[in-house]
Amino acid sequence: MARFKRIFVIVIDSLGIGEMADSADFGDIGVNTLGHISQSRDTFAIPNLAELGMADLVNLKQAAPCDRPKGYYLKLNERSNGKDTMTGHWEMMGIYTQKPFKTFSEHGFPKELIDELEKRTGRKIIGNKSASGTQILDELGEREINNGELIVYTSADSVLQICGNEETMGLDTLYHYCRIARELTMREEWRVGRVIARPYTGMKRGEFIRTANRHDYALSPTGRTVLDALKESGRDVISVGKISDIFNMQGITEVNRSKSSVHGMEQTIAIADRDFDGLCYVNLVDFDALWDTGGIHRDTVTNWSALM
Repeated sequence: MARFKRIFVIVIDSLGIGEMADSADFGDIGVNTLGHISQSRDTFAIPNLAELGMADLVNLKQAAPCDRPKGYYLKLNERSNGKDTMTGHWEMMGIYTQKPFKTFSEHGFPKELIDELEKRTGRKIIGNKSASGTQILDELGEREINNGELIVYTSADSVLQICGNEETMGLDTLYHYCRIARELTMREEWRVGRVIARPYTGMKRGEFIRTANRHDYALSPTGRTVLDALKESGRDVISVGKISDIFNMQGITEVNRSKSSVHGMEQTIAIADRDFDGLCYVNLVDFDALWDTGGIHRDTVTNWSALM
């Protein structure tokens, strides 16, 4: 920070550019999200990213490497043991995670946890499997609304996710259920990295839309981060998107919640027009939350940092 007054770090969720050396250890063979998107489409225009060096990092059918990129470009390999959101974001800010967070993607959550959650919420739990958010709503959304049940599901990440219709369940009730789930999952055998509230609107299959009122109930970082050091030195630590949730507000001085990735970039551009001293840390969540680019893999990390 001595050389630069402002640093912007932008994380594009799940947009990896090739498998890491240890990808096979995590069941990820041949992963290359951006490369596969390029190969599957006839047209694919990323002029600004190409000028920054993206096509120099990964072979793209529609974009040639840039002779003189406008920025520095490099591939980052995750050192921590895991491939979930918190592990990656925490490592970028200085935390090395040796023991991965618990995942329940293979068989769903244990009966004992589900039974306790049903008892505490007063609702029958349905789902309890690994699924994409759009898939689970198409499958069970109508049932949840009509029967007063509660959709609980997970993913490859260390998460327990709860769906709630904003019109029939209400946000306050959904958040209350998530706080109950967070309390229960503080037990070591059920300890997930995040409990995520997944609110949605719509009343029938094909019309369900997940809203921007998502909220993550995360574990606190296991140690001191770069964010803490910046905040303690009197500098700004501005979060955009779900960054504040991922770090459970630790080391954050300003929160900007995004309605979408486009909104997140609009917020980032507005922040770039301001005079501040410190870090702007951005997460663009739509790439895996809305468009399902392939989920979380042990892909080589693609992050864009700007120093000003």
